[in-house]
Amino acid sequence: MPPEPVTVAIVEDSPGLRLNLETIIQRADGFQCVGSFEDGEQAVAAIPALRPRVVLMDINLPGMNGVQCVERLSQKLPDTHMIMITVYDDTDAIFDSLAAGAGGYLLKPVRSAQLVAAIKEVLAGGAPMSSNIARRVIQTFRKPAPAAAVATAPDGMTQLSARENDVLELLVKGLLQKEIAHQLGISYWTVQTHIARIYEKLHVHSRAQAVAKFHGG
Repeated sequence: MPPEPVTVAIVEDSPGLRLNLETIIQRADGFQCVGSFEDGEQAVAAIPALRPRVVLMDINLPGMNGVQCVERLSQKLPDTHMIMITVYDDTDAIFDSLAAGAGGYLLKPVRSAQLVAAIKEVLAGGAPMSSNIARRVIQTFRKPAPAAAVATAPDGMTQLSARENDVLELLVKGLLQKEIAHQLGISYWTVQTHIARIYEKLHVHSRAQAVAKFHGG
């Protein structure tokens, strides 16, 4: 009997790119696309029942972003491999993705041979990355670790990282999330991720509550 095909699910909001990924998978020998989704909410609802061996995940999705989607899917499917396919090459995007459970990180556009090779590599226990992404990871680890700059939250119970502090200070100043992303040189979705963590650590549910906590209220 021939071996079971490698099952792959795709999460990509661009119809053209999604179709392109589907075509690559379906044409590759020994691969099968078992599901294709345009947003994270659909993916989280449907992919666990499909139990694919690999998920190809875009980061910049409407609603739930790709990092959040990977984190949720990884909890439900610990044996499924997640590969990010994105245009974002900033350090926050890379490490947030890896921390959420991604096992690979490829930059668009991805060639057919590169994608198939990446899937085979992640199944073999590797961590496929575009060359400049791998270089970024190596450079980050080579840098001397900065002194841990943390700020104790006003309630004295939680701590914010230096980056979360930066985001909170700009929230207090009234900047919009897009403006914060521009000022800090990070992506919009990364700002969303930081804000979600700030709310969680400060035990608040809105900007107003976070500002009040910042001022000791």
